[in-house]
Amino acid sequence: MDWNRLKIATPHIEFNQLVPQLRWYIGRLGTIGKIGIGLLGVTTIYFFSAVLPLESDLHKLKERAEMLQTQAQSNQAPGDAESGKKMSSDQALQAFYDFFPRIDSSPFWIRELVRIAKKQNVELSSSEYRLVNENDARLARYEMILPVRGNYTQIRAFIADALETVPAMAISAIAIKRENVTSDKLEMRLEINLYLNK
Repeated sequence: MDWNRLKIATPHIEFNQLVPQLRWYIGRLGTIGKIGIGLLGVTTIYFFSAVLPLESDLHKLKERAEMLQTQAQSNQAPGDAESGKKMSSDQALQAFYDFFPRIDSSPFWIRELVRIAKKQNVELSSSEYRLVNENDARLARYEMILPVRGNYTQIRAFIADALETVPAMAISAIAIKRENVTSDKLEMRLEINLYLNK
């Protein structure tokens, strides 16, 4: 007797017997039972495709919040932390302005945007830059118009990464164009303001 052939054939026989049994059990469930199993299947798929990724994002956000809280406590003056004194309005205003990068750092932030675009495989076309420096304001505004090209996922990742890396940046307008309905490439015109401390 060929034992190898027998070992291979045995699971196949068991599987063939299992299929009719499963059909019989499913047939006995009735309409409500079948709907229940369908809902259970949909719920399982939804859990693994939507809930678990959001839990991962939530965990990352909590870590970032803890890191920012630690940084804020380390930037606080030692006397303030020990005595529990609140900052005066002038100190709070100064801390607000100190958050923004210096006006001479704009070339660094532009290079960062170019680096992020390369990282996310987004094409940057010829950009326009203009420094708006009002005399009575303590912040200068560096206005940038960035024409970018890529698919939706790439451009969305570029915007998210740029806003996280350059926190003093704000997107003031977005214009989206697509060559035709079937094309997955988008042409997007981003109007960005980078706020700088004078």
